[in-house]
Amino acid sequence: METIKRLYILAFLLVLGYLMSEAQTPTTWQSTFYKSYDLEKASNYTAAIAELKKVYNPDDYFINIRLGWLYYLAKSNQESLKYYQNAIRLKPSAVEAKFGCVKPLSAMEMWDAVKDQYIAILRIDPSNTRACYWLGVIYYNRKDYPKADKLFEKIVSLYPLDYDSVIMLAWTKLKMGRKAEAKTLFNHALTLIPNDKDALSGLKSVQ
Repeated sequence: METIKRLYILAFLLVLGYLMSEAQTPTTWQSTFYKSYDLEKASNYTAAIAELKKVYNPDDYFINIRLGWLYYLAKSNQESLKYYQNAIRLKPSAVEAKFGCVKPLSAMEMWDAVKDQYIAILRIDPSNTRACYWLGVIYYNRKDYPKADKLFEKIVSLYPLDYDSVIMLAWTKLKMGRKAEAKTLFNHALTLIPNDKDALSGLKSVQ
């Protein structure tokens, strides 16, 4: 009886050891991604893309967004955009693919399309400060100061010590002719970054 018990225990340990070794062995899918990471680190983007193409599945979000990134690094912006858009199709509520889309669109200077991506992100995540900031910058550069003002106000209300948003809000207030508010914000920016040239220049403009 003791011998049988030992045999059962030995068999159990062998099976357990096999299962554990299998669990620690990367799948073909994972190995392909690992190779693509190593090739990306070596700046060999073409080879990294080729690795992923071996296991490409058009209905897989992860591989589409990964290819979007690699094509962007390879400066193939149209291809990058195609894969990011496919990722958006697969997961419409995910904001990361939309942020991904912004990269090739910006590289191609398609600013209306960039703006649309930020608006789409804010529909999903209204308090996304990254989207708020860059959409605000677009509106500011287009001299649409009221829209820029709302976006920078939102960020500063959430993060009062965020210098970039404070200084943009200060300049926006100044462009809108609200000098008292602009002066307060420029001084606040100086508190955040002593002797900041942008804030000092703003204060001179307020005078």
